Amino acid sequence: MEKSIKQGLDFYIEKILDIGKMDVEVYSPLALAYIGDCVYDLIIKSWIMSRGNRQVHKMHEETSEYVKASAQSLMMRTMQGYLTQEEHAVYRRGRNAKSVSPAKNQSITDYRRATGFEALVGYLYLKKEYQRLTELVKIGLDSLEGKEEK
Repeated sequence: MEKSIKQGLDFYIEKILDIGKMDVEVYSPLALAYIGDCVYDLIIKSWIMSRGNRQVHKMHEETSEYVKASAQSLMMRTMQGYLTQEEHAVYRRGRNAKSVSPAKNQSITDYRRATGFEALVGYLYLKKEYQRLTELVKIGLDSLEGKEEK
């Protein structure tokens, strides 16, 4: 029983959907950002919902404040001081990737930094480094709320 609890959701997603092992190193930074965007959105929505049942519109508005490029950019500025060399390289690749779509209502700097952030989230997720992923997101969220400790 304990083994099945430790396997987690990713085990069931892989088993039932027949997803093979992925070589994270071969994915483009924009592909990593693609999945990272979804993962980060799910993390934030789960966190927002944990604060109590409210109208969906209010939860959506609060979520939007954390998932917009400018917030991700601010988080990344703090998180950079905590990254390993490998993580920083992934972030840099994402930040420097040429995106097809232009930034909407965001500065190009924030948009690129946010893309790097999402690439890093996607990379850690696909490598199943969930603890490290949540540690970094927590550091970023704390920085947004003025709780940064270094």
